[in-house]
Amino acid sequence: MWRTSNGIPIVVKDHVETTDLPTTYGSTAFEGYMPEEESTVTQRLRDAGAIVLAKTTMPDWTTAWFGFSSLTGRTKNPYDLERDPGGSSSGTGAAVAANLGAVGIGTDCGGSIRVPASFDNLVGFRVTPGLISRAGVSPLVSQQDTAGPMTRTVRDTATLLDVLVGYDDRDDLTGKTELSRPHGSYTNHLLPDGLADSRIGVLRDGFGDDDDPDAAPVNRVIERALTTIDNSGATLVDPVEIPRLDDYLEETMLYILQSKRDLNEFLAARETPVASVDELYETGQYHDVLDLFIGFAEEGPDDLTDDLEYWKRRYTQQTFQEAILTVFASHDLDAIVYPDVQVVPPTEAEIRDGKYETMTFATNTIIASQSLCSAVSIPAGITGDGLPVGLEFLGRPFDEPTLLELGYAFEQATDHRQPPETAPPLTE
Repeated sequence: MWRTSNGIPIVVKDHVETTDLPTTYGSTAFEGYMPEEESTVTQRLRDAGAIVLAKTTMPDWTTAWFGFSSLTGRTKNPYDLERDPGGSSSGTGAAVAANLGAVGIGTDCGGSIRVPASFDNLVGFRVTPGLISRAGVSPLVSQQDTAGPMTRTVRDTATLLDVLVGYDDRDDLTGKTELSRPHGSYTNHLLPDGLADSRIGVLRDGFGDDDDPDAAPVNRVIERALTTIDNSGATLVDPVEIPRLDDYLEETMLYILQSKRDLNEFLAARETPVASVDELYETGQYHDVLDLFIGFAEEGPDDLTDDLEYWKRRYTQQTFQEAILTVFASHDLDAIVYPDVQVVPPTEAEIRDGKYETMTFATNTIIASQSLCSAVSIPAGITGDGLPVGLEFLGRPFDEPTLLELGYAFEQATDHRQPPETAPPLTE
């Protein structure tokens, strides 16, 4: 646990509410907005001695894999300024990668921590939903949402988890902390030999096409990472398959169906400049590349109480998780690995021209999110063009300690984290 005298400077995604700094949710409609209550996440960080140095930009209401905001415009990737840093925790990813803060806080619904971690050469951790409080954080799909660390090292991630994980009476979902087995400090699981004697499944269905020039460089980096895992004493079970994977991903997708309802409820609980998704949409107060926001603004229902399709998809999330756990059990696995994203970070032009859109983007991060599992992205290496690639370890629910052991061992064996040339140097 940090001491107050440490004064760790931390950057926080700008939909995690703070009472001493504006919280804009990435929206031009909320420029200068000051919440009345502090989020549990930032309160715990402050109580542990951290200094919230800055709030970091994000796409409006977390609705993109890309760094475009109606308030702040485009966020650039520090490794290639023509490319995107990933979203929706785009500002946190770029800031921590560029050494503008010691550590950062992002949030992850479908992959919004792990996509920018992959694109910005960071460690990005998605805990099982319910381990970290959502109080004071705007929602996208509430039961999938979680805050989490974005850091340069696995050790920094474990230290942040010690601060952030725990029951909060402001968020009933955190009652699920009772399902997390006792483990002491998360830092106890930073084992250099953590890969030895482990069994790691390789999800080949998560790899892009080698004939795709945007996917082939990612595959080459991941293949080298698999060799490192094998050389570190792990047994690779290659390949493993999750039955009906594409069907499950379609049948558990709730963003269009649920997000409008969740966001309207969040706004209704506050005195805000804009009262609803409809008002934001009708007044044009959103960035025009945000196809997900446009989708649920136009098609999302206001109430889901009697919506049978909604409840069917909620139920299917549980059966999806059961299918994944069956793969773990049948192969005696400790984790399943694949690239976080099947392609290299897209350019600004590719996004603006519609080559890549949020609703069809080739990210594998939704596997963990829509099955309510845990996952971590670890820097896997750099392409020949100098672009970072992230390796995702998919874990069982409430098995974060195992992911830390595996991720730390891989990090120690590779040391792939290199700062971008655009970043200022770290000072002692």
